[in-house]
Amino acid sequence: MSLADEIEWRPSPNYNARLLPIRFLILHYTGMEDGEDALQRMTDPASQVSAHYFIHEDGRMVQMVEEMDRAWHAGASRYRGITDLNSASIGIELQNPGHEWGYRPFPRPQMQSLVRLAATICARHRIDRADVIGHADVAPARKEDPGELFDWPLLSRYRIALARPEKLLADPGWGDGAFGLALERFGYDIADLAAATRAFQRRFRQANVDGIVDGETRAILFTLQVLEEQRIQSGAR
Repeated sequence: MSLADEIEWRPSPNYNARLLPIRFLILHYTGMEDGEDALQRMTDPASQVSAHYFIHEDGRMVQMVEEMDRAWHAGASRYRGITDLNSASIGIELQNPGHEWGYRPFPRPQMQSLVRLAATICARHRIDRADVIGHADVAPARKEDPGELFDWPLLSRYRIALARPEKLLADPGWGDGAFGLALERFGYDIADLAAATRAFQRRFRQANVDGIVDGETRAILFTLQVLEEQRIQSGAR
């Protein structure tokens, strides 16, 4: 059975036409106690929200919006200078109660389905692993998902997302202003620097999400910048 045959089609009316080419894959959690309730909300025209895909905790996959259409999942957001993230991205919602309703790790069957789905989406649209991000990354002052319990290391092992560097370069000693500028160059909206720092930590320092610009956080960002420059120069994806 092909991956497409495993995906249930449950159309949502909540979409419109894209205004930008697809560049990003954005990952979310539903933040609701029940997966079926989340699906009903994303297919209800009154909700004005949707995503392209939804993955149950047991790994079952649902598609609600065609990939070439603009789903309504990112909301008010900004990343790498783009503000219409809905137009520039594909969105995947993962069933999880989120921080409000008893946040918990994402089960293995769910993550296995995500790996398979994300890999095919990234290959189909040539999405770079640096552009596979979380909702918190594009809306740090509003969102926390998919959060510090999400298994980003698993996605990085499959080269779907950037890995946290194993060996860190020295702390560059930036002040908060210089760190903010570096974080903005990396992609984040730094209007609320503490929120942007927490979002970065949820992605790359999941054991300690405190929003403080400390030496380790600076060293992680500096190392990522250097590694990305090297990767770009080498032409690697």
